Amino acid sequence: MRFDRHTVVLLVRPDDAPDLPQDALDRIQDAHLAHQAGLVEQGAVLAAGPFLDGDDERIRGFVVLSVDPDTARQLYANDPAVSAGRLVARVASWMVPEGQVRFERVPVPRSMLEAAAGD
Repeated sequence: MRFDRHTVVLLVRPDDAPDLPQDALDRIQDAHLAHQAGLVEQGAVLAAGPFLDGDDERIRGFVVLSVDPDTARQLYANDPAVSAGRLVARVASWMVPEGQVRFERVPVPRSMLEAAAGD
């Protein structure tokens, strides 16, 4: 059997994440979304999104990338939410049977305002 290999990133809220005013958190989140959208436009990110209603509230998001793990680490070291200490990127390789998972290019929000606007 043949396998496709993808790099995945779990975005995790560290126990020692800095407490910041809401306006600073909003700016960081908008910058995070803009960074993520840029990675989608570059073709590095195949799929990404937040987790909701999970058993572990520290696990905030999941990303599937088309790049190798070292490149993913470099890309997420530059994520504004990671740089600010609000998230930590945990990187791993993910193998699935060849062709089992397909990704479509779709627009992603560049800000919280865009995300809230829906269609």
